[in-house]
Amino acid sequence: MTPPDDADDLRGFYFKLLLSRTVTWVAIAAATVAGGVAGTALAGAAIGLAAGAAAFVAALLVVFAIADSRAEDAFFDVYATQHQMSASGKRQLQPATPLLRKGDDRYAERVLDGPLGEGIEGLLALYTYEEESTDSDGNTQTSYYRYTIGLIEVPECVARLPELYCQRKFGLRALEKFEDVFRRSKQRVKFESEALDERYEIFVGTAQDLNWLHQVFSPTFIVWLTDSVPKKFAFELVNGSLCCYVSGHKKSTAELDAVRDASAAVATRLREESLE
Repeated sequence: MTPPDDADDLRGFYFKLLLSRTVTWVAIAAATVAGGVAGTALAGAAIGLAAGAAAFVAALLVVFAIADSRAEDAFFDVYATQHQMSASGKRQLQPATPLLRKGDDRYAERVLDGPLGEGIEGLLALYTYEEESTDSDGNTQTSYYRYTIGLIEVPECVARLPELYCQRKFGLRALEKFEDVFRRSKQRVKFESEALDERYEIFVGTAQDLNWLHQVFSPTFIVWLTDSVPKKFAFELVNGSLCCYVSGHKKSTAELDAVRDASAAVATRLREESLE
C-alpha cells in the first residue's frame, strides 16, 4: 500500500474494510430495526419507516466516523515512522508560553516527539485551547481555537533573549502607538524591512539588548520570515521555550513538514546566534 500523504487518504480503505465485516452490518441492522420499531410504536407505520431509514443513515455515518479516525491514526503513525518520531494521543503540554496558557482548557490532540531538524529535538502537536462564554440567557458556549505547533527547548537563549514574540500582524497601524502605551513589560521592535513590518509585530522585554537582537534578525533571516515560512506562521520564546505555530490542525505530510522545518529553522537561528 502506498504511504498516505494526508489523514484522509486511507478513509475510504477503512470504510470499505468496516463494511466488509458481518459485525458491522449486524450493528447497522439492529440500529435500523430499533429506530423503525420505536417510530412505529410512537407514531405509526409511515413514521416508523422514516425513523428506520434515518437510523440506517445515522449508523452509516458512525461507521464513516470510525473509519475517519482510524485513517487519521494510521497517517500519523506512518508520518512518525518516516521521520524517526514517536506518535501519541491527547495529552497536556507545559504552559511555557502565552499561547500554551490561553483558554479555560488546553491540550494537544496528537503529539509527534523526536527530531525536527538536524540537531533539533522537540515535538509537533495538534494543539487546541477552549474558551467558555455565557450569553445573557445563561447559555454556555465553548469556542475552540486550533493550532499546529512546533515546541523546542532552546536554553542557550535564556541569558541573551529571555523573551521574544513574533506575532502575525492584525489591526490598524494607526493604533500601534496607542496600544504600546499600555504595554508595561514589553517593547515593540521594528526593523528596516517593510515586508517584515507588514506581516509581523515583534516584541521583546524592556531590558532587551536591541543591538544584539538586530544580529538575530539578520537580512537573510528577515527574508526567510517574509518569503519562505508557512502561511500565518508565528513564534514566541519565553525562558528558552520556543513555540512556533500556524492556525489550524495540519494533517498532511507537506503541511506538517513545513511547520517542522520552519520551527527547526527558528531554533537553529536562535541557538547559533546565542552561542557566538
